[in-house]
Amino acid sequence: PGTAASPGTPRHGLGESRARADRAVVFQDIRDCPGPLSALTELNAAVKEKFRHLRGRIQELEQMAKEQDKESEKQALLREVENHKKQMLSNQAAWRKANLACKIAIDNSEKDQLLQGRDILRQRKTTKESLAESASNITESLMGISRMMSQQVQQSEETVQTLANSSRTILEANEEFKSMSGTIQLGRKLITKYNRRELTDKLLIFLALALFLATVLYILKKRLFPFL
Repeated sequence: PGTAASPGTPRHGLGESRARADRAVVFQDIRDCPGPLSALTELNAAVKEKFRHLRGRIQELEQMAKEQDKESEKQALLREVENHKKQMLSNQAAWRKANLACKIAIDNSEKDQLLQGRDILRQRKTTKESLAESASNITESLMGISRMMSQQVQQSEETVQTLANSSRTILEANEEFKSMSGTIQLGRKLITKYNRRELTDKLLIFLALALFLATVLYILKKRLFPFL
């Protein structure tokens, strides 16, 4: 132990500087973590593992200091142990601050996303209301058109019924005209027949009258002029 390399050698200081740089990078990664919380949890698990490893190294260094024969080296190592402990506490504080800043950033991001989601929902709601209103207007227009078409169909039915009645009336009048035409033709035939009979009757009367006159003349002749 007395011949062990001193922690204050340049190589040890270089390793410590590199470890500090690594921790600074890790804390910066935690601070800049965009989320979600699962990603932050993974980073914290890595940091916890580093702190566990660092705590073990400090304990090893403290045990090494206790085993030193020279009091000066022992005190130097103990001072270095205290420095490492203070540095670890400082790193833990920085770790907590980085976690707090990251959680606040993630919460704000989630709130912004929630607000954006609400705005989107509000816009969707507004859009749905507009669509519902448009659909209602279209439905009312279609109902109006349907009523108008129904009225037109009803008027068309009434017109067709009127035309059917008119056609039926015309057909009935045509039948009546045909019947009247037959009656007129029959009357014409009867009149012609009566005219012929009248002519025949006149002729017969004339012949009868002529025969009567001839008979009267013959009788007068015989009585007045018997010698003829």
